Amino acid sequence: MAHELLIARDRQHLIHSAVPWSMHEERGATILKSGAGIFLTDADGHRVLDGFSGLWCVNIGYGQQSVVAAAAEQMARLPYATGYFHFSNEPAIELAAKLADRAPGDLKHVFFSQGGSDAIDSAIRLIRYYFNITGRPSKKHMIAVDRGYHGSSSIGAGITGLPAFHANFDAPEPTQHHIPAAYPYRFDGDDASLISRSVRDLQTMVETLGPDNVAAFFAEPVIGSGGVIIPPDGWYRAMAATCRDLDILFVADEVITAFGRTGPLFGSNHDDVAPDLMTLAKGLTSGYAPMGALLVSDRIYRAIADRTPSGAIIGHGQTYSGHPVSAAVGLEVLRLYEEGGIIANGRSSGEYLARALAPLRSHPLVGNLRLRGLLAGIEIVTDKRTKTRPDPSLGLPEALARIGYANGLVFRAFGDAMIGIAPPLIITTAEIDILVERLSRTLDAALEIAEVRAALDSRPR
Repeated sequence: MAHELLIARDRQHLIHSAVPWSMHEERGATILKSGAGIFLTDADGHRVLDGFSGLWCVNIGYGQQSVVAAAAEQMARLPYATGYFHFSNEPAIELAAKLADRAPGDLKHVFFSQGGSDAIDSAIRLIRYYFNITGRPSKKHMIAVDRGYHGSSSIGAGITGLPAFHANFDAPEPTQHHIPAAYPYRFDGDDASLISRSVRDLQTMVETLGPDNVAAFFAEPVIGSGGVIIPPDGWYRAMAATCRDLDILFVADEVITAFGRTGPLFGSNHDDVAPDLMTLAKGLTSGYAPMGALLVSDRIYRAIADRTPSGAIIGHGQTYSGHPVSAAVGLEVLRLYEEGGIIANGRSSGEYLARALAPLRSHPLVGNLRLRGLLAGIEIVTDKRTKTRPDPSLGLPEALARIGYANGLVFRAFGDAMIGIAPPLIITTAEIDILVERLSRTLDAALEIAEVRAALDSRPR
């Protein structure tokens, strides 16, 4: 089909995620045609380095033929199997067992979903069920952090702490609450003080709502879509311990951070945390097929299994839960992570990325640079001293994304002028050098925008 006709049909029919619809109608789509390694090629033949792994997910890079073969073999043998009515399939069983073997603590039970948002929905539904079945039906309130992201479904969007996912969607619900994020760059104090403040914030919120009314606390090991905000070492452990003290469940949202993105297999490993529930997606299949997962601790699973009346259906399920093709993909992706050395490469490349990005700290537009593994955030400011964010009227995020793409680089340009970097874990040091050079060139070009230069020149002396 002709390129122009594809763009026209996209405008007319295809609804895109998390963009202004009218702006997309005016702008039109960027149509991607192929991928190889860490590079993408669009319909115009423009080749770009994917510095964001699609959407935080293509950890193994593009074109891994063993994954393609695993999907094709499974599709030929058994393309679908329901998980209802006691039916199962071999790849789903194997993948569940491997995840349970590797997960922290007693996360021994797996419910598969299609992605991260419905993994969060599954967590919320089972948390409600758990407290109802154990005789604590008043425990309905759930707490998360500002800027955290936990999906955009009808219920998960309220746990998400980003206003754009609330506006005009009647979210959050009255039982959904937020406390301030642990945001070192925007906090006036040391790490210990920030951790103490977060603990107090959670304690105060629980006390305000009533300890008998609060069910769970949700948190990412690193805030992703809120701007790659990395909490201090020990923060995750302190919040999990506080949840235990308050008798509320700790839910680790590892949709972005799992499978080597921050270094270890799970982001929770960084602080040696064993959550009550954990959500996974993205790197689970490296984006080669849709799949998410909810991991449930043995304690919660046993309470639900043993206390539900004999013969009563536990009314939660999804048509594509444990899809055999997605599970076969997940198994081969996991093999590549471990036996193929991809997670090990991600660790070493993450260390190199930190060194390669370090000179950008002196760039006039860079207020803060933060990294963990192959996950980096760059906070853009127009005044380093006051940490002033660019005025939204400058349209800097859109400009950065546009210039970066022209320079052959894809990254995430967040709405409040932060840049997210999350390249595939297969990236080499030479490719990191290319990424950093193109990123530096993009930041330098942004300095040449007259309005941006004027904002910098207007800083108090």
